[in-house]
Amino acid sequence: MAVTSEATTVWTGTLFEGGGNVALDSSGLATFAVNWKARSEGQANTTNPEELLAAAHSSCFSMALSLALAQAGTPPESIQTTAAVTFEAGKGVLGSHLLVSARVPGISEEQFEAIAEDAKRNCPISQALSIPITIEAELA
Repeated sequence: MAVTSEATTVWTGTLFEGGGNVALDSSGLATFAVNWKARSEGQANTTNPEELLAAAHSSCFSMALSLALAQAGTPPESIQTTAAVTFEAGKGVLGSHLLVSARVPGISEEQFEAIAEDAKRNCPISQALSIPITIEAELA
């Protein structure tokens, strides 16, 4: 079954002086302020598309890694993934770096790194991105 997720942004004003709100329509869980300064200067208390992309990438990767580890016969106790998405004005999104720490009983570091690399390639959000994606994965 295909599931379509939706979010809506309402923007007023110009790119540099304006701002808006992005609502998570499908879940109804949150609405976030968004503006150019958050994107170009890292303004606090306001999100940006790259932070939302990082949230999507880190959660999708964690799910993909959990599945891959379980399929390998070594289900994880826990996985923590931070996705750092870099944006530069005039160039766009430059990349996403996944920083992963997991507790996985009964697996070697080499096996874990291979499974993490495979999960990075096969995570649906990774596959949707046409940017370089790097990863650092370690057992906790």
